[in-house]
Amino acid sequence: MPLVEEMESSGRWLFRWRSYLPLVLVVLFLAGLQYFSYPFGSHLLDIAWEMMCLAVSLAGLGVRVATVGCTPAHTSGRNTKRQVAEELNTTGMYSVVRNPLYLGNFLVGLGPAMFLRVWWIPVIFLLAFFLYYERIIFAEEMFLRRKFGELYVTWASTTPAFLPRWRQWRPSKYPFSVRKVLRREHQTLFGIVLVFYLIETITEVVMGNWPHFALDWPDLVWNIILFVALAVFISIRVLRKRTALLRDNL
Repeated sequence: MPLVEEMESSGRWLFRWRSYLPLVLVVLFLAGLQYFSYPFGSHLLDIAWEMMCLAVSLAGLGVRVATVGCTPAHTSGRNTKRQVAEELNTTGMYSVVRNPLYLGNFLVGLGPAMFLRVWWIPVIFLLAFFLYYERIIFAEEMFLRRKFGELYVTWASTTPAFLPRWRQWRPSKYPFSVRKVLRREHQTLFGIVLVFYLIETITEVVMGNWPHFALDWPDLVWNIILFVALAVFISIRVLRKRTALLRDNL
């Protein structure tokens, strides 16, 4: 099989299983756990670092929200079986970067990768992410090029693949949909918080602070964050199942 076809075929296969890339972080976390300690022996500095890592992941969620909230139906989805694009997105986040959702995913994963302050974990995550997504992006771009032809080539020629070029921002031609964001991204928010909470719990066990971790300040902040995220998650799930408030046709 020619190399181009092989790359596209493997890209389509990786596209179907892209949701499992975070498992790489689990392996890296377990390998780096033995090196964990409080920075300069300070628990407060440890919490400050953890909040910064959480902010990185939430920035990734923000990129996803800005992207998902202004896209038409049948684009920028969570589908895993095949690429779907009823039209080519070229405004909003897609005016500054061709793959804003993958940029968001990268930042979401980078936060936990930084958590243990072990330098080689984010480096390996960075390499694994780009090796994995390179072929997915290749397969997607081949699909878009065939479907949209010169329109795609013109857009791709001026829009970077991954690092945003903010000076060429163009507002989205679609209004921002809060309903769409709540439907599609409430799971991402809860997933981020849950992952951080589990990592924090494990590290506190390693440091000998369990079971005091559950109630003692400053770790109490993680319990508050988890409670808020869980409340948001449950509320949106109930609204989706029991009401029509989150439907787009309202």
